[in-house]
Amino acid sequence: MKYEKLSIRLQEVGEFVPQDAVLLDIGSDHAYLPIHLVKMGRIKSAIAGEVVQGPYDSAKSNVAAFGLSDSITVRLASGLAAFDPEIDGVDTITIAGMGGHLIADILGESQEKLAQISRLILQPNNGEWYLRNWLQAHQFQISHEMILTENDKLYEIIVACPSKTLLELSEDDLRFGPILRREKSEIFRLKWQSELRAHQAILSQIPVSATDKRQEFLDKIAKIEEVLDVSK
Repeated sequence: MKYEKLSIRLQEVGEFVPQDAVLLDIGSDHAYLPIHLVKMGRIKSAIAGEVVQGPYDSAKSNVAAFGLSDSITVRLASGLAAFDPEIDGVDTITIAGMGGHLIADILGESQEKLAQISRLILQPNNGEWYLRNWLQAHQFQISHEMILTENDKLYEIIVACPSKTLLELSEDDLRFGPILRREKSEIFRLKWQSELRAHQAILSQIPVSATDKRQEFLDKIAKIEEVLDVSK
């Protein structure tokens, strides 16, 4: 396996992993991310968790091929069941390439295991609003966000840390991202300009008589234009 197999998306996820972390990578697939981070000297060790037999076997093979079996443990397990907080010393968790609802469900299944986790690095393929809402409801503060594009697809990365004093997220923060909407990068603008056009197209197909539905989309359009600073 060569580093070229690590996607830009996963490279960016890896950039948020703290130096000398003990990592749990959930849904590790072929263990590309843990291998990359160990080879870089970024992390002390990792657990690559995979619930599907095929990718689990591939991950085991890849780790062995790089001679990293002493640094990376590959486990066939679902979600947080892949680690024991009293034994493994995991302090950082990455979950990439799943829907936001599924990521939240995985974290919520054994929430007591998150007590000693210092950083969550999450890359949802959708359901960002739901995931941000879950994090806030469970005492995790969003510390970093990133939006990127790869192979004509847009991805968001959400980094969160436990906090006893949370800054409450507004509805706009939940939908657009508290950091992303302040930074308003070019990729952020591209995403929401696309959403704006999609909403406008839907609105054009809604009968004038369907006033409630039309108002729903008019409100969505107005909010996106507000966030994007679209001049009226």
